[in-house]
Amino acid sequence: MAKTLLEIKGLRKTYGPVEILKGVDCTVAEGEVIAIIGSSGSGKTTMLRCINMLEEFQGGTIRLDGEEIGYHVDGAGRRRKSEKEIARQRALTGMAFQQFNLFPHMTAAENVMLGLVKVKKLGRSEARSIAETWLDRVGLASRADHYPGQLSGGQQQRVAIARAIAMSPRLMLFDEVTSALDPELVGEVLQVIKGLAADGMTMLLVTHEMRFAYEVSSRVIFMNQGIICEEGDPKEMFVRPNTERLAEFLKTSSFN
Repeated sequence: MAKTLLEIKGLRKTYGPVEILKGVDCTVAEGEVIAIIGSSGSGKTTMLRCINMLEEFQGGTIRLDGEEIGYHVDGAGRRRKSEKEIARQRALTGMAFQQFNLFPHMTAAENVMLGLVKVKKLGRSEARSIAETWLDRVGLASRADHYPGQLSGGQQQRVAIARAIAMSPRLMLFDEVTSALDPELVGEVLQVIKGLAADGMTMLLVTHEMRFAYEVSSRVIFMNQGIICEEGDPKEMFVRPNTERLAEFLKTSSFN
C-alpha cells in the first residue's frame, strides 16, 4: 500500500467573515494523481494555496510527509513558523499557476535555473544541465535560449512547469494551468502533465477540463461551497455520481 504523503485535517480558511474552507479532510498517497473539480468559488484554489502557505489558514492541520506545514501546533496553541522554515517547507511542493509568472528578461533556461541557483545553491553549470533536461522533457529543448516574449502561451506554461519540477518537489500542485491558454494550445500542456503522471509524480490538479480529469486522475475530489462533497474513482463518479450536486455540475461541464 502506498505511503500517505499529504494529510489534511479539518482545514478552515476565512477571509474576514466569509468562510471559504469549512473543515476539509483529505489524504493523498505517494504517486496519486488527484483532480479537484467544482464550480468557481468552491474553495479549490484556496486549498492548494494553503498547502504551500501562499495563504494562511485559521484552523486544522496540513502535514506533508509527516511534517506539520506552516504552524507549530501544541498545548500552547498554534503559532506560525518562521519565514525561513516556511520557505524550506514551500520548496517541498511545486506549483504551476494559471498565469505563467516567467521573468521576461530571462531566457527559458534562465527561468528554470533561477530557483536551482538561488534556493538550492547549485552552480550555474549544474543548474543549466538540470534546466536543459527538464526543458527537453517538456518538448522545449530547442527553445532553451528563447525569451518568454518569443514563446507561445502553451510554451510559456511548459517552461513554468519545467521550472517547478526542476526543484524536485515531493508534491506538484497545478492550478487551472490551461485556463489562460487558447484552446489549440491546451493539448500540449495536458500532454506534459499526462507524462508526469505516467512517471509516478504525486499531483493535485485543479482543473475545469473534465475529460482530462477523467483520463489522467486516479481519484477525483468534487468541492462545493468549501467542503469536499464527493470523492472517488473518476470512472465511477463521472458516470454514476452519488450526489445531485455533482450530477448538476457534470451536466453543465465540458464532460460528455
